[in-house]
Amino acid sequence: MCSCLTLFGQYTEVINSNRPGASQGAFAVGNQVLQLETGFTKGWEKHELLQTETNAFTIDYALRYGLIWEQLEISINGSFLSESVIDNRSATAFEYDQSNFKFNTLGAKYLIYDPYKKRALEKPNLYSWNANNKFRWRELIPAVSFYAGVNFDTKDNPFLPPNDPTISPKFVVMTQNNMQGGWVFVTNIIVDRVTSEFPSYSYILTLTHAFNPKFSMFIENQGIKSDFYADQILRFGGAHLFGKDFQIDVMASTNFKDTPSKFYIGAGVSYRLDMHSKDQVIEESNKRNKGNDGESGKKRKDDFIDLENDGK
Repeated sequence: MCSCLTLFGQYTEVINSNRPGASQGAFAVGNQVLQLETGFTKGWEKHELLQTETNAFTIDYALRYGLIWEQLEISINGSFLSESVIDNRSATAFEYDQSNFKFNTLGAKYLIYDPYKKRALEKPNLYSWNANNKFRWRELIPAVSFYAGVNFDTKDNPFLPPNDPTISPKFVVMTQNNMQGGWVFVTNIIVDRVTSEFPSYSYILTLTHAFNPKFSMFIENQGIKSDFYADQILRFGGAHLFGKDFQIDVMASTNFKDTPSKFYIGAGVSYRLDMHSKDQVIEESNKRNKGNDGESGKKRKDDFIDLENDGK
């Protein structure tokens, strides 16, 4: 996940995309924001035991929408894979093609805990750059979200175990740490297809660094454990913003085994339709309210802050 922005609750002033990595960030796109994320990858695989060589082409897509609350997002995620395989186990090589959807998942994500909501109201220290940029222990406390989805698969899919059910659940726990200096660390713990004979358990760790408001790079590790397919995958790449609603990205990935060995490169885009209305939050009174309220620390429901205009 590449992000070059400061978060105000869920909504961000510029696009907040999960691309080009495979992980999901903890934050939603924002209420009434419709976002499309898509890309393609070209890959090469070689399986030493099966003696096959594969050229692959993948199209990935995600459609995300913020619904009702800032914390809630619904999404459709999918991937279509086309392969050309050369089988070298006989004296004469045999070539065949196969294609199908790797997955299509409809799901919803909800932010359970957001440690950054109140921090967005804090004023910077105007006298010390070090005070504004030093490490704080509270940065280790992440935002936490939960995702639940349903996989819709096709029958006789060559990329799935035989006799797999066409409908199965998927669950993800996501955490996200936004740290000083433009660093973002995302973790995903994934439980997938638990109702099938070959459930999958995986994790994704993604570290992103924004070098400036327009350009960021990431590195990512994914571990997959299943009786059908297990792997360790390394991904890296970058993203660039063209305006507040449009992002392009590039990536590469590889793994650490030869059954099969994999190398993929790809590129993609993210675009959003921003129909988000203004955010308003209630500010807790402090000691300066004492003369008006008669009590120190009393909450005033009429103290609203317009986050889109405050401080600008």
